[in-house]
Amino acid sequence: MNKSIYVIFVIFSLLFITCSSENEVETVRIGVCSDVHLPTMHDAEKRITSFIDSMKIAKPDFIIELGDFGIPTEEYAPYFSIWNSFPGPKYHVIGNHEMDGGTSLEEALAYRKMKSSYYSFLQNGFKFIVLDGNDKEFAEQKGYKSYIGNEQLDWLRKELEAAAIPIVIFSHQGIGTDPEIPGERYSIGNSEDVRKIFNDHNKVNKSSRVICCFNGHTHNDYAEEINDIWYITINSMSYKWLGEEYEHIRYSEEVDKEYKWIKFTAPYKEPLYTIVEISTKGYIKMSGKKSEYVGPSPWELGYPEHLRKYVKPQITERLMKFPTE
Repeated sequence: MNKSIYVIFVIFSLLFITCSSENEVETVRIGVCSDVHLPTMHDAEKRITSFIDSMKIAKPDFIIELGDFGIPTEEYAPYFSIWNSFPGPKYHVIGNHEMDGGTSLEEALAYRKMKSSYYSFLQNGFKFIVLDGNDKEFAEQKGYKSYIGNEQLDWLRKELEAAAIPIVIFSHQGIGTDPEIPGERYSIGNSEDVRKIFNDHNKVNKSSRVICCFNGHTHNDYAEEINDIWYITINSMSYKWLGEEYEHIRYSEEVDKEYKWIKFTAPYKEPLYTIVEISTKGYIKMSGKKSEYVGPSPWELGYPEHLRKYVKPQITERLMKFPTE
């Protein structure tokens, strides 16, 4: 072969390989569940086993639970072992109930072998950022928190700046505008500030844009798009929390005696969870799963009607698009 022709051939080959690499489609599949609430449910072992068994068959790239899983005690150790039996990568988000029963954040993290309550990792061409919505809004704050403090926000900005690929966010408390019961706040207290950080980043970073945020916490089935970012609430695996004013014994006096919180919930007969597929082609696919209530529905007990659209014993199958340029 003529030397000049050979050089041209090599150059064009390299250009083709480079273009192909740049245009390569990346897809990631994620097994997601949230709000298992091991201490609340008498059949928690069956529920978490159902999820893990399904994931072993589906073989997603990783699994993640979005918080309110359980506290680190000997009683719940077998359930953590079931979770850890998944052979692939698995991740936790710290919910507000992880520190129940006097458990410290440090104890909750150590039991899960987590170095920090907020962290990031890479998988299949995406960057995943896990946030902790349990920071104090002010120094004297007591009880459950729903806030992201300045130290964590500074870390978040640096993680976004360092990204070179599309970004997915996980948190327990929501960053969007998930519907609330009047007088109660469920989304992160400074969620507007966090969304502004995402929006400002996306204005100047098209290849590493924030494309979606997943959360649990409200036990709702909900998704909304704000400024080309999807905010998606994953329903509880176990139930909808109603509150003491909606007390109703769902199972038996024996179960109620040992699991005193169930009567304040509307449990789902079958556990809810989903597989999410995200592609650099610009789509997010969520598998659907339906169940039904054990006993009367929230509406039969007088639960607020304005939440009917989002309070249901299911995870809705969804196809959501996001910009790629």
